[in-house]
Amino acid sequence: MQSRETDMKTIALIRHAKSCWKDSTLPDLDRPLNRRGRISAPEMGRRLQMQPLFLKRFYSSPAVRSVETAGWLMPCLGLGAMNLEVVPELYTFNYEDILCWLRGLDEDANNFALICHNPAMTDLVNYLTLMKIQKIPTCGVVLLNIDLNCWADLGAGMAELAYLDFPKSVTGKTISLGVA
Repeated sequence: MQSRETDMKTIALIRHAKSCWKDSTLPDLDRPLNRRGRISAPEMGRRLQMQPLFLKRFYSSPAVRSVETAGWLMPCLGLGAMNLEVVPELYTFNYEDILCWLRGLDEDANNFALICHNPAMTDLVNYLTLMKIQKIPTCGVVLLNIDLNCWADLGAGMAELAYLDFPKSVTGKTISLGVA
């Protein structure tokens, strides 16, 4: 019996940029980015541009702050609105919901970004890498390499952390987030 080689899959997990809390009547889903978020998102896009990766698609939570974050990042990577898909399942604070969504992807899905929320994002990174990061900051970017054929097989410890950066980091690859 021949064994099938696995495919290296690269995903970028991106926490939405800093959001505005000025209007307390706005539902959580409708909160936009604040000034700091509108500055840090394109900066993180420029930093991502320096990485050896080719993102083909962005999947975003429907939260306004997530879609706006995608809108600032994508042009830096040569992507337009046609490369963005809003996914209701990504508006969650539970990593298992995102994991379930990932497990439903087609086998050929690769080189994409997810824009989502904490604590789901940090918990998902910790689950997939077996790391113990305390909290990924707003607009934090994590690149994971995952060696597998089928997304349905995705499980604990299957990802390798390739890159971690966030707006207040100076150099990227900064693992000063309480990593054990």
